Amino acid sequence: MEIKLPPYFKYTVILLGLTLLILGLRTFKPILMPLAFGLLFALLLLPLTRDLESKLRFPRPLAILSGITLVVVVLGLVAWFVSMQLVSLTSELDTIGQNVEGLITRGQDFMYNRFGIAAPNKSEIIQNAIGNIQDLSATFLSSTISMTTGAITVLTLVPIFVFCLLYYRDHLEQFLFKFVTKDRRGGVIHTMTDIQHVVHSYISGLMIVIVVVALLNTAGLLILGVKYAIFFGIFASILTIIPYIGILIGASLPALFTLATTGNLLDAVLVVLVFMFVQFLEGNFITPFVVGSKVSINPFAAIVALLIGGEIWGAAGMVLSIPVIAMMKVIFDVYPPLQPFGYLLADIEDLHPKKKGGISTWLSELVNGLGRGKKDIDR
Repeated sequence: MEIKLPPYFKYTVILLGLTLLILGLRTFKPILMPLAFGLLFALLLLPLTRDLESKLRFPRPLAILSGITLVVVVLGLVAWFVSMQLVSLTSELDTIGQNVEGLITRGQDFMYNRFGIAAPNKSEIIQNAIGNIQDLSATFLSSTISMTTGAITVLTLVPIFVFCLLYYRDHLEQFLFKFVTKDRRGGVIHTMTDIQHVVHSYISGLMIVIVVVALLNTAGLLILGVKYAIFFGIFASILTIIPYIGILIGASLPALFTLATTGNLLDAVLVVLVFMFVQFLEGNFITPFVVGSKVSINPFAAIVALLIGGEIWGAAGMVLSIPVIAMMKVIFDVYPPLQPFGYLLADIEDLHPKKKGGISTWLSELVNGLGRGKKDIDR
């Protein structure tokens, strides 16, 4: 006999469950956050581990350790390069301070000559700025120490979780089978395979997009002669996963740095134009070609996910939010009762491909139109 519950009771239970979920995520953050990163890296390393085991006959522990070592080496090289760039960047602080002082003087002279507004005491402004920088440095130092302690803990646990998830993946699969009857296990295997394949394709494709955008950003900045072009190019490419906001932050930092180091507004504008052009290529050509429409999240859902992730787990939550919401959409699309939520997260352009307004769609329609016109002429 089926028990029918009133709608308000069902929605109350859902809201209570979401509240308890958020509370649990915050309470058990030291354990769940490394576990989430471990699951993400395990999904990325699963195809490599399988190939090493099947094709090269590696023992499973050795195959897993080889994949983890590869990731650690790559991330270590990136971290080393970024740290070296930051150290070199600090040597420009004196030059930046002098150029900023010159820009302030020019701005004050312009305001006085054009509008008759008297300039405040410049030395007072500089002293206040120095005081603010000192306070900011003290705060940054204390937060850096705490973040370093937490990062060491995370870096220790993540490889352990990745190894355990990959080593015991068969056992975990059998664990899931305990919840379903034998006649439905084939469908469960098929669903799990689809989820793993789509999520892996999305995450790996997203990383390829970041690498390509980093190369384009760096090339554009090198052509303009911007200092630390590689650092700014990589930094801006990582921020592209944040819709709209990421490109603004990624372009504004090198533009302000260029303005402070050169004192020329035109150079800063050219830097912004480079990032706008790369963003145009990324949105209309690179991402549709590499990632495709397998898992496409609309920008509104992505921004909300970033805000929720940042509120729950801080910076780590923002990093994990996009992959997590991609996984959720895959599960929503597979499980019929949750398909409305998958529809809510989907990009409108993928739901209605005829309404796409991107330049790539326009070019394809133009080519098709020319082809149809040529056929009409031949007739």
